[in-house]
Amino acid sequence: MLKPLTTPRARIPITAAAVVAAVLALAACDAGSGAPAEAGGSKGPSVVAPGKPGEPARTLSAEEATKAVPDDSPNAADFRYARMMIKHHEQALEMTSLAADRAGSPRIERLAGRIAAAQGPEVGAMRAWLKTHGGDDGGATHEHDHTSMPGMATDAQLDQLRGAAGTAFDELFLRLMITHHQGAVTMAVEVLAEGDNVAVEEMATDVIAQQTSEIDRMRAM
Repeated sequence: MLKPLTTPRARIPITAAAVVAAVLALAACDAGSGAPAEAGGSKGPSVVAPGKPGEPARTLSAEEATKAVPDDSPNAADFRYARMMIKHHEQALEMTSLAADRAGSPRIERLAGRIAAAQGPEVGAMRAWLKTHGGDDGGATHEHDHTSMPGMATDAQLDQLRGAAGTAFDELFLRLMITHHQGAVTMAVEVLAEGDNVAVEEMATDVIAQQTSEIDRMRAM
C-alpha cells in the first residue's frame, strides 16, 4: 500500500501579482477620492501584508511592498528538475504509445491515453519555462544518465514491454508505470524542498497530486 506522502509546507509569499494588484486597486481609490493615502509618513497607497503565523499583519507603503516581494529566480535545483522531468515524461510517453496496439484491456488503453494527454502538455510547459529562463533541455542527458533518475525503466524492461501483448503487457505496463510515477513524485518532492521558482513549485505540486492519484488507480486495477 502506498505510504502517504509528506511534502514540505507550501511557502506563502507575498506574490508580485498580489502586491501589484493591491497597489493598483488602492491607487485607483486614492485617485478617485482626490486624497493621497499615507503609510509610515510617506505619500502613496498602502498595502496590508499578512504576518507570519502568530504575528500581526503589517501595513506597508508601496515601496516597502515592492521590496517585500520574494526573489523567485530559478536556482540549480529548478533547472535540474525541469530538464530531468522532461526526459522522465518522455519515457512515460514512449510507454503509453505502445498501449494502443498491445494492451489486452480497454482500461489499460484508456489509462495510457490519460497519462499521455497529461504529460505531453507538461513537457511543452517545461520546455517553454526553460526557454524563458535561458536554459535548454539538453542538459538532462549530460547531467544525469537517464536510467539513474528515480523510477525510470531500463532498456531491457522497455524491450520486454515492446515485446509483450495482451494480459502480459497490461501487467508489465502497470508495474513499470507505478514505479515510474513514484519516481516522478520523489523528484517533485525534492524540488519543492530545494527549488526557488514559483512556477516550478506549481508544476511539481501538480505532478504530486496527479501522479499519486494515478498510482492509487493503477494499484486497484
